[in-house]
Amino acid sequence: MVERFLQGVFMFVLRLERRFDPFVRPAFDATLRDPIAACLQWAINLGRRDDGLRIAEEKPEPDEEAYLDSMIASIRTFMHAFWKPGSYERGGNTKTHGVVRAEFVVRDDLAPELRHGLFAEPKTYRAWVRFSGPGPNWPKDIDDVGFVSMGIKVMGVPGPKLLADEKLTQDFTAVCTPTFVTPDTRANSQLQGRIVTGTTFFYFFNFVTPHVLDGFMQSLWNKTQNNPLQARYYSTVPYLLGEGQAMQYSMKPRSAKQDRVPNVPFRPPDDSLRAARARTLAGEDVDFDFLVQLQTDAHRMPIENAAVKWPERLSPFVPVATVRIAKQTFDSPEQLRFARYLSYNPWHCLPEHRPLGNQNRARYRMYQAAAALRQTEDDTPHLEPTGDEVFSNT
Repeated sequence: MVERFLQGVFMFVLRLERRFDPFVRPAFDATLRDPIAACLQWAINLGRRDDGLRIAEEKPEPDEEAYLDSMIASIRTFMHAFWKPGSYERGGNTKTHGVVRAEFVVRDDLAPELRHGLFAEPKTYRAWVRFSGPGPNWPKDIDDVGFVSMGIKVMGVPGPKLLADEKLTQDFTAVCTPTFVTPDTRANSQLQGRIVTGTTFFYFFNFVTPHVLDGFMQSLWNKTQNNPLQARYYSTVPYLLGEGQAMQYSMKPRSAKQDRVPNVPFRPPDDSLRAARARTLAGEDVDFDFLVQLQTDAHRMPIENAAVKWPERLSPFVPVATVRIAKQTFDSPEQLRFARYLSYNPWHCLPEHRPLGNQNRARYRMYQAAAALRQTEDDTPHLEPTGDEVFSNT
């Protein structure tokens, strides 16, 4: 009871801060965010040891499968308790702000070390891009934790895939923070347990296994979001870019435009982020640069610790493709329902882009388990899209 009371106090303060965040956030991001992040990263690195790994080398942690079993059990418990059959939602990145048509255009000027897998040759692919909010619930936008995510499902991709339930897709998933909320699956299992009890504050702040630094790092990028089309997204975890080479990736909007959050410090519309995207795409095209960052230092750019921000001074992000989202209408009930049939999983991929690290290894089973439960309870069987789908609003 005490923990839940303190959790409620924390959420009240956080939601109050979200009403005033838009007035101070631009100046904060421009002047203080990066220096504070550097200090936090220095402190996080103090507690890490150098395992002497090579570039792109993985090192499974002890009891990794047990942590994964615990995570899956917690996700199932929450979903059964929170959702009713016919209205199950995703276990993470839950709230759908919309699914839009896009093109994924591989550049024709890439250096040889970047030409692997999907980026081997210049080509234009069709894609479905899903923008979403936090999980595992479906909050009103102003009441969430300041988090948005972006999932890209590239279609018509030939070649073998690591997950057999889709034959011609390559998925990329990313969130608005450059580090993940948990460093590894051990910590992730602790967080999932706290989600079930409704006491996530005590995952970060406790006297046994605190994650204070990770929480502060997340808070530097979590903010009152204004428009998912105007946020930058990060993979937070690594992937292969050809054999023996690791990367992280990022999707960065080309436009620097930033919409105003409506009606703050009072209450914006409950689905203001979907409305902002609809207004934008009604009048203009939106392009994202798809960037990759190569791992050049196996310790300072780790594979197995997702709470460490890879330093850009060691390896800057390089553009390899463009995500083009043309003007369109996307928010019909029919197209929103279509999102329920889609499954975004980083293991929908070519072997050249195999997910790396313990968090990604966990996703192999965890994402499939959550998707299977949701689609079974909702009677929405898994669908591999082709790009030929037609809806009443298109």
